[in-house]
Amino acid sequence: MAIFDQLLAANEQYSSSFDRGDLQAPPGRQVAILTCMDARLHPETFLGLDVGDAHVIRNAGGRASEDAIRSLVISQRLLGTTAIVVIHHTDCGMAKFKNEDLAAKIQSDLGVDASGWDFLTFTDLEESVQADVQTLRQSPLIPNDITITGAIYDVHTGRLQEVVRSAGLPEAR
Repeated sequence: MAIFDQLLAANEQYSSSFDRGDLQAPPGRQVAILTCMDARLHPETFLGLDVGDAHVIRNAGGRASEDAIRSLVISQRLLGTTAIVVIHHTDCGMAKFKNEDLAAKIQSDLGVDASGWDFLTFTDLEESVQADVQTLRQSPLIPNDITITGAIYDVHTGRLQEVVRSAGLPEAR
């Protein structure tokens, strides 16, 4: 059975007892989580979140990229979130290569020049969390009154460790 057929079968089973159609779009806990797309991470589970509690934005490395900021702005301005949690994790693939390595692979595999791309790789996990919290804090699109916390999830123990907290400050009027 093809993977999509397996997914459709699982969805059929899920939808047969689905009872969450009345949930509203704004997340109940008013939080947006920015984390990695790594399949070992299940943020809803390790953060104790239920359907409808939070927005979970995922990308390679859980980085504060332009598109992540776009999603966070929509989450805040249109759907009422008041806090952001940035979560990176141990054993992240983004720390295992450099931009040049991936650009060379793309050139070899696809014949496309990706030498100008920044894939947002990093070498120090804690520094990458701090950098992303700082990127969000400095963005003119993220208000000062939004609390931003950065943490590291350990894929071997399931534990979350806080790295940095940037408490929201009252907006200047």
